[in-house]
Amino acid sequence: MFRQDAVLDLAFQALADPSRRAMVDRLAQGPASVSELAKPLAMSLPAVMQHLAVLEASGLVKSRKVGRVRTCSIEPHALSRAEHWIAERRALWERRLDRLGQFLDETKGD
Repeated sequence: MFRQDAVLDLAFQALADPSRRAMVDRLAQGPASVSELAKPLAMSLPAVMQHLAVLEASGLVKSRKVGRVRTCSIEPHALSRAEHWIAERRALWERRLDRLGQFLDETKGD
């Protein structure tokens, strides 16, 4: 269980930064070079590379270098783990709220 928690921690830490979320949003449309990812961001290329390193370390993004061009792409499995964790919590709270609603409906006439 600890390993799974550590993987989720890295994913959520990586997604906590708005610049990294913007990169993930762009990569959701398809692979992109580092320069394409950097273009809309107001930061230096080395800063973009640091953000990409965090995304790669979290497993959310992978990259490959061909010649002088590094191309990045999304790693869907890593995103699905985070999505699954969130969906489990949402389902839990929906069940709890449904039970609360039923309880309130039953006690309304009292």
